[in-house]
Amino acid sequence: MSEAADFIDAALQREASWERADALNALDDGLRYYGSSVGAVRGTVRDAGRKFRGMDRQDVLFLSAELWFEPVFERRLAAVVLLQSSVPLLRHSDLARLERYVRDSRRESLVDPVAVDVVGPLAARLTGPERSHAEEVLDRWAASADPWLRRAALLAPLRELRSGEGDGDAFLRRAHLVLEKNDDGGPVRGAFEVLHAELGKRRPELLVELPQS
Repeated sequence: MSEAADFIDAALQREASWERADALNALDDGLRYYGSSVGAVRGTVRDAGRKFRGMDRQDVLFLSAELWFEPVFERRLAAVVLLQSSVPLLRHSDLARLERYVRDSRRESLVDPVAVDVVGPLAARLTGPERSHAEEVLDRWAASADPWLRRAALLAPLRELRSGEGDGDAFLRRAHLVLEKNDDGGPVRGAFEVLHAELGKRRPELLVELPQS
């Protein structure tokens, strides 16, 4: 691993709680857990940013890939936190990498921050052909067979919509693409529940109901 990845990994293990790790690893959900708290992960990434100043886009992408490679929850969360803090560096072409991360994650605690805090803000600052490309990607996610990609497509514009901005028509188009899958499973239903809770009072015109199961 690179020096930065070594630094983050070692710090996460120092911050670990063995009791928490034992309880989480007992879940046998396909990931390993160090037992570090979310606050410790965020603090570790912040410390790495201070220690390894001046990382450019390629540095960020390489480090996130290093952290993601090992199926350890805290490492993958650190990769997400790194990307959250680096959105201004990202390009529309990086959506392919973010799609892989969503496909790999298959859990709200990783998919949602990628969608809401990375994909959404990235798409929102794009213009011209690059914005059109991002819109096409999100439309494809909304029609995907993968329910976690559909969840990500629904939640990506949440920050903009919550602030009263964003493209409501594009959001509704994607919501109906999701509904065409007739999927009321956990990831998708959960996304609609989040949207209802976040937009119910601010943007009621954007609320879409899932068919009753």
